[in-house]
Amino acid sequence: MINLKAISLSILLLSGCNSDTASEQFGVNGKNSQANSSTDQQNKLATAIAALPLEDLMQEEQDAILFMREEEKLARDAYQLFYQLWGQNIFDNISAAEQMHMDAMLLMIERYELIDPISDDDTQGVFENSELQNLYDILATMGSYSLIDALKAGAEIEEVDLIDLEIRYQQSDNQDIHIVFDELMKGSRNHLRSFVSNLEKQGIDYQPLHLSQEAFDAIINSAMENGQ
Repeated sequence: MINLKAISLSILLLSGCNSDTASEQFGVNGKNSQANSSTDQQNKLATAIAALPLEDLMQEEQDAILFMREEEKLARDAYQLFYQLWGQNIFDNISAAEQMHMDAMLLMIERYELIDPISDDDTQGVFENSELQNLYDILATMGSYSLIDALKAGAEIEEVDLIDLEIRYQQSDNQDIHIVFDELMKGSRNHLRSFVSNLEKQGIDYQPLHLSQEAFDAIINSAMENGQ
């Protein structure tokens, strides 16, 4: 029998940003260090997933993989935009983590021979899914008003991401989907903590817009996850 907990713990990939600034997380050569780490982690994830049996994929599960691939792109694209606008390292850091999330979903697409909804040119802010396109347009506009609005938009993106991941996690019984989605949720919880912490530094008491107050408080009042 495959030990799913052991496999999950071996995946050094998707917990995302564990600090609020690039200097704290990456140091002087952060980008190069992160790129090397990301490659190693992606290889470990691919190895762990390849060790699992290929299971039948229901239509709901196919839809979930494709949807989450684009939803992680939504987060990455929004944070890239906010970094361009406001120059704050939190957006640069977390956009890099979201690229890792996208790569994880691409592993699943290739594993099940699905058609990637993201075009080869991967145009920023362009989505096949109309629901995600509308959400991006709203939140990108919101985040262009001010740094505080961009941080709020980031927190809202992570709330939505957590809810969508949880719903789709519950709809599947496939081991590989559970492992990847569980890691994405750990990353999103860390990202939400980072955005809320940065808003607090701006004097803003962020209140959840999508998560229940109980679920939100449980995340914010717990430590950053190393959650692999």
